[in-house]
Order: sequence, then C-alpha cells, then structure tokens
Amino acid sequence: MCAQVVLAEDDEKQAELVRRYLERENHTVVVVHDGRSALEEVRRRQPDLLVLDVMLPGVDGLDVCRILRRESDIPVLMLTARTEEDDMLLGLDLGADDYMTKPFSPRELAARVRTLLRRTRVPVAAEPSTLLRVGEVAVDLERHELFADGTHISCTPGELRLIATMAARPHRVFTRAQLLENMHGIDQCITTRTIDTHVLNLRKKIEPDPRRPVRLLTVYGVGYKLTGG
Repeated sequence: MCAQVVLAEDDEKQAELVRRYLERENHTVVVVHDGRSALEEVRRRQPDLLVLDVMLPGVDGLDVCRILRRESDIPVLMLTARTEEDDMLLGLDLGADDYMTKPFSPRELAARVRTLLRRTRVPVAAEPSTLLRVGEVAVDLERHELFADGTHISCTPGELRLIATMAARPHRVFTRAQLLENMHGIDQCITTRTIDTHVLNLRKKIEPDPRRPVRLLTVYGVGYKLTGG
C-alpha cells in the first residue's frame, strides 16, 4: 500500500530515521520541520497521511491538528515526548487518529501507518450498498462520509470508524474494549478513554441536544450503543 506522507518533525535525525523506514514501505515522504510548513505542505499536496510531532516550532502540532480539522479529514498520527494521558486525550480530542509517545520504535511507527492507511482508505471495489442507516444517522462507507438529519457531518477517520462499527449493528451494546479493538487493535499507548473522547465529539455532531443524547447512548457499566433516536 503506497501512500504520500507528510512528516512534520523538528528533530532532523529523528525525521531522517522515520523517513527511511517509511520509504522502505514504498511511501513517498515529504519532511518538514515546523508547523507552518506542515500546514502549507498538507494544503498543497493533499497527502494520504500526516505524521505530526506535537513540539514543533512556530505553530505547534496541536494547533496544526486543530487548524487542519476545520479543513480536511486527513488521517493524523501524532508523535510526542509527553507521557501524560491528558495530553494524549487532548490530541485525540482535536482530531488525531492515533498517538505514539517518544521514544518509539520506527518499525512500530511504520506498522501504525500501515494500519491507519488500511482503516481510512475506501476500497476501490466498494459497492453502493455500503450505506449504513440508523434512524436519521447514515454512514456511507463507499464515500467515507457521515450524515445526520440529511446534513453532511465532518468527522475524523477514527470517529467515522467508531460510528460505522455501531451502525452496522444498531441497538447492540459495545464495550469500550470491543470498540477500541475494532478501531485500533489493543496497544499500550491508547486507552479505552479514547472511545469516550470520540463519543463526546460524535454527540456534538449528530445529536439534536448533545447534553441529552437520544442516538448515541451510554449503557452504564457496559459501554455504548447507537439507536434510531
């Protein structure tokens, strides 16, 4: 699976190491070392994936992610030296699709990139029947789009994958661990609180009143389910 990747990393040695590993996977890699250049390259090239360091000079990685999420659904893999869970969840809340803490294995990063690209790319042979509808919420798997009440909803690939999983089996209660395994696979860097963050973001987008959800419901002590509302 070849892809065009923008790598935003201010540490030149780290950037060169990651670039080499990704190019071994036959990806085309464009390296930048500051946040402003990351924004410019993503807008100009429309790449398949952005690998984004949080601690960038000028515009930091969190601000880059925040700005891009207003413009694009590009998958974002964040890199950071911060190890606090709140920092990780902040990145996910801003729209990052995956998160790795430094130091990390370049081989693991390459594997995460493969997984993220598989999850966010729509198969060429997808059929028109790949429309999942639950009440006024619809997920078009072919076009990678989410609709609520007939309106197109901008969402991240991670959010789309989560709601598509539940839309495929409406009214079924999913545990956080089941949803996380379906989205990412279980790993040590992302916790089940990631699911809570995605659910909160989705409620803001698909619920008539996010404070009183009627579609994406919490089943206390178990997990979440999607209903027709």
